[in-house]
Amino acid sequence: MLKRLFDVSRKELKRLELVANKVFALEDEFKALTDAELQNKTIEFKERVKNGETLENLMTEAYATVKEASTRVLHMTPFKVQVMGATTIHEGNIAEMKTGEGKTLTSVMPAYLNALSGEGVHIVTVNEYLAGREAEGEIGDLFRWLGLTVGYNRRELSKDEKRDVYNCDILYSTNNELGFDYLRDHMVIYKEQMVQRPLNYAIIDEIDSILIDEARTPLIISGGSKNTSNLYLQAQAFSRNLGEEDYEVDIKTKSVNLSEEGIARAERYFSLENLYDLSHVGILHSINNAIKANFTMDRDVDYVVQENKVIIVDGFTGRLMHGRQFSEGLHQALEAKEGVEIKKETSTLATITFQNFFRMYTKLAGMTGTAKTEEEEFRNIYNMLVIEIPTNMPIVRDDANDLIFATMKAKYNAIADEIKVRNAKGQPILVGTISIETSELLSKLLKRRGVRHDVLNAKQHEREADIVENAGQKFSVTIATNMAGRGTDIKLGEGVVALGGLAVLGTERHESRRIDNQLRGRSGRQGDPGFSRFFLSAEDDLLRRFGGDTFKTRLELLTRTRGSSDESPIDMRFFSRVVERAQKQIEGNNFDRRKTVLQYDEVNRRQREVIYAQRRDILFKDDIKDIGMGMVERSIDKIISNYVNQESKEQLVKETELYKILQGRYFAPNVISRSKLKDTKENVYSYLMEIINEDIAKKESKFIDGKFNEFLKAVILRVVDTYWVQHIDQMSELRQGIGLQQYAQMNPLREYQDTGFSMFNDMIGSIDDDVTRYILRAQIRDNMQRIQVAKPTHTSSGKEETKRKPRTSSKVGRNDPCPCGSGKKYKNCHGR
Repeated sequence: MLKRLFDVSRKELKRLELVANKVFALEDEFKALTDAELQNKTIEFKERVKNGETLENLMTEAYATVKEASTRVLHMTPFKVQVMGATTIHEGNIAEMKTGEGKTLTSVMPAYLNALSGEGVHIVTVNEYLAGREAEGEIGDLFRWLGLTVGYNRRELSKDEKRDVYNCDILYSTNNELGFDYLRDHMVIYKEQMVQRPLNYAIIDEIDSILIDEARTPLIISGGSKNTSNLYLQAQAFSRNLGEEDYEVDIKTKSVNLSEEGIARAERYFSLENLYDLSHVGILHSINNAIKANFTMDRDVDYVVQENKVIIVDGFTGRLMHGRQFSEGLHQALEAKEGVEIKKETSTLATITFQNFFRMYTKLAGMTGTAKTEEEEFRNIYNMLVIEIPTNMPIVRDDANDLIFATMKAKYNAIADEIKVRNAKGQPILVGTISIETSELLSKLLKRRGVRHDVLNAKQHEREADIVENAGQKFSVTIATNMAGRGTDIKLGEGVVALGGLAVLGTERHESRRIDNQLRGRSGRQGDPGFSRFFLSAEDDLLRRFGGDTFKTRLELLTRTRGSSDESPIDMRFFSRVVERAQKQIEGNNFDRRKTVLQYDEVNRRQREVIYAQRRDILFKDDIKDIGMGMVERSIDKIISNYVNQESKEQLVKETELYKILQGRYFAPNVISRSKLKDTKENVYSYLMEIINEDIAKKESKFIDGKFNEFLKAVILRVVDTYWVQHIDQMSELRQGIGLQQYAQMNPLREYQDTGFSMFNDMIGSIDDDVTRYILRAQIRDNMQRIQVAKPTHTSSGKEETKRKPRTSSKVGRNDPCPCGSGKKYKNCHGR
């Protein structure tokens, strides 16, 4: 009762319900409209927005329009709770809606409303399959029926094609592609090469996956290469021979460090006096990566080896992350460990975190089935509230208590037996695992018991759509890694409701409660029956890290007290609370890490904004003479200041030394007079700027048709990009080594901020200096061209997925379903 009295969300839900009631009150009025009249509403709304009417005033009518259009085009009418969710999303918050409640249709209403301004709406999904399914499928058809343009942003599109889709009213895209397009846009040398419009409004599907799970993974565009493979091989050879006394592993944080014995051993092995001397940062970094690769990272859990390559396994979804590398040399350390070819490290050309990228949108919103546990982070970092939208029909799923076993062997045998019993009566079963290794172990146990099943993990990724589609049919058994068909509803087959619906069995608790809730949420959609239960053991990774030996001892003691064997489970709330406490502790640790990443990236963000704003000015302004002259003035002032005699009463300039610097380097021979330099700083500055202005005026008069302005653009862009690329890579190197400051009792973050600020100021000074020299000494030619300094050769990100390959065993008709399992027609998929 007290909870209801002080629950802020109850008040919010009442307000949202009033909005929904107003929309439903217009039902009869909009039902009476013809198709043409309903479609013309879009033109009417756009005109009203142009005339100054706010989107809030239009919201009720716009939602009523979408509601009626959806009924006619899709034969689906939004429920009241979906209209409530739509209002939450329009207001820039997060709608938490359970699986099967129609989040996709919910997002259509705020997307349509915000598209009326003509500034563009981005609907962001976790993978290209989902983005393409919505853009080219029924939802895209609904937008098009209403008179809006819909774009689908794919990796393989050309710049012209990308520019076209970004100019659409509604754009479907993955988070990775949006971020990379933003970075690439700020590496181009002509404004016509840019593809994005200003970032206006984004609706993020599965927002917790993108803004929480992937927040620690920056997007990186790389180029060039560094040959450091020998160092990684040496570090691997050293690590392979370490004894347990040489290193210390913290299983809670999965970190590893050399002990005092290990440090001494490393110094002998690499012939060093002091391993922690700043000159040995590279060696220490390689050793740390090697011991981390060997003692905290497991094959077929954290990564797999395929075709002589190390490929990351996403810990949250179980997908293979093709095209992505572990950063800061860890990937190369794993390649050395596994004996495969070591890729050359590349220089970082551009980088941004999802946290900072999505905060650049004017308005940001999202939807998911699981976000309430991370509400504090969404509120503090993104300024978004999480609103729990009630289900359209009550959830009747049976969420049984966890069963806890003393050993892992007993747990897996119990799971296999449970599956066999439920499968015998025909009930469909979805088994959620954390790793590929676990899914394959369970598969072997089921084969021994004669149970037919499908395995959905990173190795069977291409068959995902087929497997998920059939996971709710009678006698279906699906073993899936954590992604558990995320983004796709599992619909129950005929007769399954009478059998109790879909049974979801979890093989262990995940670090995040959200992932557990996602797995449970695959069952019991839209009032369907269902069952869920987690099977745990004292040997599970989570409980070993946070339960400790005490947990296992208590469990074994209780088992003996009850006179049961290790095979018998314990069903007690006490042990479940231990698990929940461990999960909360890990969630808190992960939140702190993400905050730390954001704090470090805040330094890069400010610097990036300065450089990117300057680049945009250079690209878009017709006349940039003021920018060039500003650099010249700052550079000349700084040079003169370096040669002022502070000891003299008048503070005269040291004319001999200044003349040596200026003559030849900045000015052609015999242009400046040495005697004129023996004066005060102000007078010398005026003298030099007078010469410079005359020289620039002569150059301008020689060329017509903006040739001098084009010369300035070519020079400044080349200089800015050259130094910025070097600076980004140096900041990346600084970030890797800054942790050593802890040993000197210094705050690494403060040192990073101070050092980064100093490096940035030095870079700005170098840019001004080089531009000044080019403007004063370079020859202007008619055939002058801009040169792209930053040429990307590699992108790494949170998720890079392989494209589905069509089966070509027989001829496929253009209008037949595509054999790849995407659900689209062949002509719209691999038949293009």
